[in-house]
Formats: sequence, C-alpha cells, structure tokens
Amino acid sequence: MSKENREVLVHVDHMKKYFPVRKKGVLKAVDDVSFNIYKGETLGLVGESGCGKTTCGRTVLGLYPVTEGTVEYAGKNVTNLKKNDLNWFKKRAQMIFQDPYASLDPRMTVGDIIKEGMENFGLYPKKEEREERVYELLRLVGLNKEHATRFPHEFSGGQRQRIGIARALAVDPEFIVCDEPISALDVSIQAQVVNLLVKLQRELGLTYLFIAHDLSMVKHISDRVGVMYMGHIVELASSKELYANPQHPYTKALLSAIPIPNPEKEKNKVVLPLEGEVGSPINCGPGCRFASRCKYATKRCKTETPVLKEIEKEHFAACHLFD
Repeated sequence: MSKENREVLVHVDHMKKYFPVRKKGVLKAVDDVSFNIYKGETLGLVGESGCGKTTCGRTVLGLYPVTEGTVEYAGKNVTNLKKNDLNWFKKRAQMIFQDPYASLDPRMTVGDIIKEGMENFGLYPKKEEREERVYELLRLVGLNKEHATRFPHEFSGGQRQRIGIARALAVDPEFIVCDEPISALDVSIQAQVVNLLVKLQRELGLTYLFIAHDLSMVKHISDRVGVMYMGHIVELASSKELYANPQHPYTKALLSAIPIPNPEKEKNKVVLPLEGEVGSPINCGPGCRFASRCKYATKRCKTETPVLKEIEKEHFAACHLFD
C-alpha cells in the first residue's frame, strides 16, 4: 500500500493532558501533541522517563480524560464517549501494561483473567466456548492449556507478560497500546516478547502504539518513531530515516548513547552529552522545553514554542533551527 493510500486508524489532534498539582499549579504531562497511526503499522514512542509517553498512550485510550484536543478512532471522535460508544471503542482498543506483576489480579486464575473481558462484552456466551477461547489464546502466546488454572504468582515475569498479551487479545481488538511491555523483563526474555508481538501483528492484522525507552528495541519493531521530550513530540519519521538521519539535537543525543555490539566501534563512537538543567513541566510557559539543555539555543528558543513541521518528506521536527 502506498503512503498516500494508507488508512488512518488513530488520529490525535492537538491533544493535551494536564494534572492539577496542589498549591503549585498545573503539570503539563502531554502538551499539544498531534500524530496519526496508520492501520497495520507500529508507531514507536520514545524518550526519557517522565517525558509523557505513558500518559500519552493512556490518554489516547481514554484511561485519562483529555484536557484539550481530540482523539479519533476509525474516523470517529472518541474523546468524550457515552457508555455504549465507549464499549464500542474499548473492544477495539486495548492495552498491554508495563508491569506484568502489578497488572494481573493475584486472586484470579489465569483463565478467569483472560475470560473477564469476554464476559464484560458478552463474547462467546457459552461457558465451553469461553474456555476453548482461553486455551486458544494461551497457545497463541506460547503457553499451555494447563496454565489456565494457575495463579499469576506461579509464573515468571516473561510468562506473566504473555498472559497480559493474551488478556488484551481476548476481545479481538484492532489497536493495542504497548506501554513499555519489555522494560520489566530480563534481556534474554525481551526479544522473545517483541518477536511474539511482531508475529501476532502479522497474523492478526494488529496496529500498535509501542512505548519504550529502549531505542534499539524500538528500531526493531517500529515502522515509524516519535521522540518525546517533556510533553512534546520533537521529531517524527520512519524508523529507518530517524536512526540514519536524526535532525533534532535531542534525538541525536539519544541515539548517540545507544551501545554498539562491537568493542572497537563502541570505543571510538562519539557520544553527545546532554548538559544543563532539566526544566519542570509544572506551570511551564512558552518556549522550547529542550532549550535549557541545547547548545544551539537562542533567545527565540526560550520565548517561542517550535511547531512540529515537515522538514523533509515524511520527516517532521519541532526546532527553530529548521526555519
């Protein structure tokens, strides 16, 4: 499918998510973010801890109410849905959570955890059908039928994340927000889970928003990558283009820190250090959020917020350097 004919599944338009902070004002966790996610693709979202990645994903799904802006799913505004329409959206959009320990109810068996969504949406009305669907999902994520009667504490971290994936798939969604699904896992298990997600996407036609801070893993799974910094998307491009030709100073610094699995190249690589003070997202005013750490910053950067715009074909950046 050509880029011009791609179907937009998720359209985020000037979305903001602010949290009131007692006696201090407002924390601008996500501040004027816009992007599209095309059907069947994986959009990676990367950045430092606290940059707003997870809040962005949760707000897109409606787990947090939008402060300002809109989210459209399949052409339908899902920003403030009523109950019936909300169920329509929830069935199509699910989430895989970061912590495979905290996201599973320890008092429920694996089978009950996976069946819960089916029961809530009235899927597979017969008990036998639901149980057979549970066994099918367990096989799909690399577990066994016998695991359905066990409790979460009887599994390893990687197995629990597979259970979380099976739970997300239980209602036959089209779109899944993967909120750092591998960050709590051993390195040896991370590749297995990512490969499983790629396999499921290919077989089931899924669309992902993949949130992570592991830049090398995001490169492996993502079609396009957005880089976030303090609530703003500062760069957005195809995975191949972003990693080969980063433009924003923050993106360049992030990519320069990725370890190279070659001792000689790792020894000789140039790392771009980030200096200066990290700003606060509380009551922040206009200007580039990265200005306090950017060696190219000018007076304009501290007073005028840069807009995300196309600097090359399908390559967007928010920086006054490109005006």
